[in-house]
Amino acid sequence: MHDTPAEAWFAARGWTPFAFQREVWQAMAEGRSGLLHATTGAGKTYAVGLGAVLRGPREAAQAPPLGLMWITPMRALAADTQRALAAPLADLAPAWTLGLRSGDTPGAERARQDRRLPTALVTTPESATLLLTKADARQLLRGVHTVVVDEWHEMVGNKRGVQVQLLLARLQAWNPKLVVWGLSATLGNLEAAMAMLLGTRARRPAPRLVRGRIDKTLVIDTLLPTQPGRFSWGGHLGAQMQQPVADEIARTAAEGGSTLVFTNVRSQAEAWYQLLLSARPEWAGEIALHHGSLDKAVREWVEAGLKAGTLKAVVATSSLDLGVDFLPVSRVLQIGSAKGVARLLQRAGRSGHQPGRPSRVTLVPTNTLELIEAVAVRRAVAAGRVEPRQAPEQPLDVLVQHLVTVALGGGFDADALYDELRRAWSYRALPREAFQWALDFVVRGGDSLGAYPEYHRVVLRDGVYRVEDRGIALRHRLQVGTIVGESSMLVKWFSSAGMGGTLGQIEEGFIARLNKGDCFVFAGRVLEYVRTQDMVAFVKKSSGKRGVVPSWQGGKMPLSSELADATLAVLAGCAEPGALDRATDPELQAARPMLQAQARLSRLPTPGTLLLEQYRSREGHHLFIYPFAGRFVHLGLASLLGWRLARARPNTFSISINDYGFELLSADAVDITGLLDHSLLAGDEADDALLHDVLASLNSSELALRRFREIARVAGLVFTGYPGAPKSTRQLQASSGLFYEVFRKYDPGNRLLGQADAEVLAQELDIAHLAASLARMRAQRIEAVTLAAPSPFALALMVERFREQLSTEKLADRLARMVAESEAVLDAAAVSAPASGPAPRRRRRTGPASAA
Repeated sequence: MHDTPAEAWFAARGWTPFAFQREVWQAMAEGRSGLLHATTGAGKTYAVGLGAVLRGPREAAQAPPLGLMWITPMRALAADTQRALAAPLADLAPAWTLGLRSGDTPGAERARQDRRLPTALVTTPESATLLLTKADARQLLRGVHTVVVDEWHEMVGNKRGVQVQLLLARLQAWNPKLVVWGLSATLGNLEAAMAMLLGTRARRPAPRLVRGRIDKTLVIDTLLPTQPGRFSWGGHLGAQMQQPVADEIARTAAEGGSTLVFTNVRSQAEAWYQLLLSARPEWAGEIALHHGSLDKAVREWVEAGLKAGTLKAVVATSSLDLGVDFLPVSRVLQIGSAKGVARLLQRAGRSGHQPGRPSRVTLVPTNTLELIEAVAVRRAVAAGRVEPRQAPEQPLDVLVQHLVTVALGGGFDADALYDELRRAWSYRALPREAFQWALDFVVRGGDSLGAYPEYHRVVLRDGVYRVEDRGIALRHRLQVGTIVGESSMLVKWFSSAGMGGTLGQIEEGFIARLNKGDCFVFAGRVLEYVRTQDMVAFVKKSSGKRGVVPSWQGGKMPLSSELADATLAVLAGCAEPGALDRATDPELQAARPMLQAQARLSRLPTPGTLLLEQYRSREGHHLFIYPFAGRFVHLGLASLLGWRLARARPNTFSISINDYGFELLSADAVDITGLLDHSLLAGDEADDALLHDVLASLNSSELALRRFREIARVAGLVFTGYPGAPKSTRQLQASSGLFYEVFRKYDPGNRLLGQADAEVLAQELDIAHLAASLARMRAQRIEAVTLAAPSPFALALMVERFREQLSTEKLADRLARMVAESEAVLDAAAVSAPASGPAPRRRRRTGPASAA
C-alpha cells in the first residue's frame, strides 16, 4: 500500500520518492507555502508538481478552471516544464487541461486560452502579468490555488522578481489561501530568499523551507594547458585550448554522451563555435550554437538535437543555463571563468540531469590566473559558499507599470492597493507619499507632463482607478515587463527574389558601424553585410573565412565577492614558503611558473595585504592596485582614487580594469603617500563625502541617463513601437533623453530621476561593495613594490588597455617586447641570486591606519 497518490504514481514507474519530495507533498497537503532548494536534476518538478495537482479537484467531470500557475524565467524552460507535467496530470487528474503561455505561444492558442484558460498554466512573469491586465482578471484568476515559481534564484535579485512579487500579492488578495512554492538550486541566503518570495503577509500554517539533500556526485576538474607560461593575459590561452577542447568533445561522444560548452557572452560563443569547426570541419551539422539572439526556430532545432542525442556538442551562453532537461548531456565544459560559484553549479547541473547520475564540469582556462580560480571555486563549492541574492528595494518604475496594469485589470481602490503592495517584499516599507507620487504620475503625468493627455493613463471614476483609453491600453500591454535590452535588428538572408529566412537578432549599434561588404560572424556563419531596411539587416554568405565577432551590451560580468575572496585565499596559501612544492592541485602546478614569476618580480596578493605596484615606461607612470573586488567595483575605485590623487596634485589618468585589480597610468609621477597612510581610502556607505567623491570622479550624469532610459521604458514613458514597426535605438534614446532633460529642468523632484541615481550607485558602481572594499583596504597591510619590469598581474592589466588602442598585429608586437623584457629581468635575477630572487628593489610596507 502506498500512503498517497503521489507515492503510488511513483511506484507504478518503479521509482522511490526522496525524503524531500515526501516532505514537500506533506507540506502542500497541509496548505503550507515554502521554498524547495535542491540540486539540479534531483526531482524538484515532481516534488512540487505532484503536490500542486493533489491540491486541486481531480475527480471533476470536466476541466476545472485555472488552479495551478507555474512561472518560469525562460520560454524554453516553460516548454520543458509543460512536457514534464503532462504525464502525472494524465494519470492523476485526467480532466485537467494543461497549457503554455509565453511570447512564443501562437495566436491561435492564445485565442483558445482567452476563451477558457487551462486548469494548469505554465507561463513566464511577463505573460502572467498580462493576464492581470484583462478586464475580468479577478474572475479568471481568483480560483488559482497554487503558484510555483521555478528557478527563483534567477529572478529574486532583479526586477523580474519584483514583478513576480507584485503578481503574487494580487493573487493572494483574491485568494487568501493561495499556496506559493519557489524552486531553487543555487542560493546562499535561503531563509531570506523565501521571505522575498512569500512577502510580508502572516501565513498560517507557517511556511516550510525544504532542503533536498541527495547523494549526487559533482566532479569539478580542469583541462590543463600544455604551456601556461610565466605571463598570461585575458584570452592568452584560448587558441592553445582549441584542440584539447575538441578532443574532450570527441572522447565524450565516443562514450555515447553529448557536451555543453558554456561561454559567458554571445561573442565568445560565436568565436568558440568557429574554433571547433576549424579544428574538426567534419563536425559541421553535428555541433551547434545556442544563444538568445538566434532565431527561435534555430534554438528549438538545437534543443531538440540535444534531447535526441544527435549533437556531439552545443556551444551556448546562459540561454541554456536553466533547468531544461537534456538527458544525453554527460559533460559540461566552462570556457573561462564562470565568475561565480552559483553560476558554475547551475551549469554543472546541466550534465547528469537525473537523480543518481554524476554531474561533471570541466573548466577551460583562457588565462593562467583562471587556473587559480579553478582551485578557488572547487574549494568554495566544497565549503558550500554560494552567493546570496537580494531583491531590489522599491523600484518605482515597476510600481508605475503595475499601477497601470491593475487599472486595466478591473481597476483598483487606492487604499486597498497600497495595503496590498506592502505585502510584496520589495515594497514592504513603501511610504504612502511615494505611492501617492506614483499614483499622481499615472493619473496626470506628474508635475511636468500634465499638458500631455497621453500621459494621463489612469482616471478616477466613482472611487475606482481605471484605464479608459484604448490606445493607452494597447501600448501598455505591448510592453509589459522589466526586460530592457538594446534595440535589436533582425538579421535576414538577402534575396533578390524577395525576403529571405531569418537568422536571429543583433544589436542595432553593431550593425550601425558596418559598411556594405563588411564581414562579421553570426549564427555560426561568416556573413557579408548588404544593407539595412526597415530595421532589418540583410546579409549574404561570405566567401571569406574571417569576420568581426559582434559584441553585445552587458558582455562583461564581474567576479563575485565569494569567488574573489576564495581566489585570494588560494594565493595566500601559495605565498607561504615551500607551498608550491607541496601543492597537490594540478592547476597550481600548471600555474607555478606564473606564480613564481609574480613572486620574484613583485609579491603575491593575500587577504591581509594590499599589493601596490609602480612601474615607469615610455608611456608614463603606472600604478597597479589589486583589491580583488570585481571589475564593476574596480571601475569605481580606479575613478575615485584617480580623482583624489589629481585633487592633491593635478594629473591626468588613463584607467584599465579587470576582476583582480586596476591600473592608473599618468604622464606625471604619482605620490602614493595617501595610499600608504590610508588617507585616500577613506569613506563608508553612509558617508556623504564618499558619495560626493564617487559621483564627482565619474561622468555620473551620463550613467544616470543610461539608467533612466531603461527606467523610462519600464515605467511606460517611452513606447518601443508596434509589432513589425519597432522604434530604433536612436529614437528611443532621443525620447528618453528628452524626458530626462525635461524632468531635470522642470521637475527636479521626479522620483524616477532619483531612482536612476540610486541604481547607478547600487548597480553600476555597486556603492555598498565599493565602500566595503575601501574598508577592507584600510585594514590591510600595504605592500608597495617598484617593478623592474611588468609583473604577470600588471601585464594582464596593460593588455586590457592596449586592446582598446591597438590592432591585433600591433598588440602582438607590443606584447612580445614586454614579455621579453620581463623574461630578461627574471632570467638575470635567477643567475645573480637564484636562491633569494631578483635584485633588491624598493618596498614599503605599512599596517592599517589604526596601527600606524
